[in-house]
Amino acid sequence: MAGPVAFDKLVVVGVGLIGGSFALGLKAAGAVGTVVGLERSGEALARALELGIVDQACTLPAQALRGADLVLIAAPVAQTPAILRDLLPWLEPDTIVTDAGSTKSDVVANARAVLGERIRQFVPGHPIAGRESNGPDAAIPDLYRGKKTVLTPLPENLAADVERVAAAWRLCGAIIHTLTPGEHDKVFAAVSHLPHLLAYALVDDIANKAHADLLFQYAASGFRDFTRIAGSSPEMWRDISLANRDALLGELDAYLAQLNGLRARLAAADGAALESVYGNAQRARRAWIEAIEAAEKPPAQESGTE
Repeated sequence: MAGPVAFDKLVVVGVGLIGGSFALGLKAAGAVGTVVGLERSGEALARALELGIVDQACTLPAQALRGADLVLIAAPVAQTPAILRDLLPWLEPDTIVTDAGSTKSDVVANARAVLGERIRQFVPGHPIAGRESNGPDAAIPDLYRGKKTVLTPLPENLAADVERVAAAWRLCGAIIHTLTPGEHDKVFAAVSHLPHLLAYALVDDIANKAHADLLFQYAASGFRDFTRIAGSSPEMWRDISLANRDALLGELDAYLAQLNGLRARLAAADGAALESVYGNAQRARRAWIEAIEAAEKPPAQESGTE
């Protein structure tokens, strides 16, 4: 049975974790007729077809976009301009295009340059969800349930098109937030892009030590939890880091100042100062956890599901 918003044809460009989970989420909601995968990797397309993520596999935009209601670009952000250039000649007037990129200012600038006056058909977005694994096999239908999706609408967008994109994410269980592209990039430089950089840096540092095998042998749950996100796609996070370079450099400088301050306190054996920092961090984290648990409970499931 179709959900409250039906999409006759969804095209997913990039059928890995993010795009695949979006397709599976809409399928689980009964809100999509046909899902078409458009992917550079024939192996990924074949696997997505085998897993039932997509109903059709295409390598040519002309075939994929015919009659499409919605297109989701779920690929590393550096690929966005080339993807849009490939889509543009075949983009029908009523087709809405959105994306799942983790940076927005660069994506919007590229979209304007490529799409020109058809920029109104592009509604930028960013689902705040993920797993440490990648590819079609990592896709799950409830990845977005209870998680935020940030939309950064453009002045040219029709309100109805923005709502249609929002409705699609809601059907996947997501909670919609709205920011400007600039606001988005400043926020996520601090709470997403910097943590990924730190996790990659720590694991790389350990791996390059002469006694790395011994260190990894004794690394336990704390190390695993802190570095979980270093299992994410290096290609994707390379692109994100470069795309949001200015904001990320600012956050990195602030973090280096914090580390230098902690180092000085440690060198001075100032236990009280160290405990003060640790205590403030603990209280802030507890308050954050309590706030998100209270404010962002997953939407109620339909009967017959868990």
